[in-house]
Amino acid sequence: QVQLVESGGGLVQAGGSLRLSCAASTNIFSINAMGWYRQAPGKQRDLVASIISGGNTNYVDSVKGRFTISRDNAKNTMYLQMNSLKPEDTALYYCMIKRYGVITWGQGTQVTVSS
Repeated sequence: QVQLVESGGGLVQAGGSLRLSCAASTNIFSINAMGWYRQAPGKQRDLVASIISGGNTNYVDSVKGRFTISRDNAKNTMYLQMNSLKPEDTALYYCMIKRYGVITWGQGTQVTVSS
């Protein structure tokens, strides 16, 4: 069973930066669907950014120009670089992969942005 371990969350002031990492227990080279989601208290889990094996990326409008998703296949790791953070970015961030039709989630890492 594939395991995902997120790290890099924390408390940061508005305007600051964080980089989230998602380490997979399997080779991610052939995994096409990978992404980062977030869930704020009382809200549903929403897609933040996604990346496919060819490197094409997709972002929700609210983070375009501020967040960058990337993947390092050699390290089996996906990243989310978050710049110019805003209080509304506060949430529990989850990484996700879809492999052979099976979706796997990480345990989540908390990002808190103070104003």
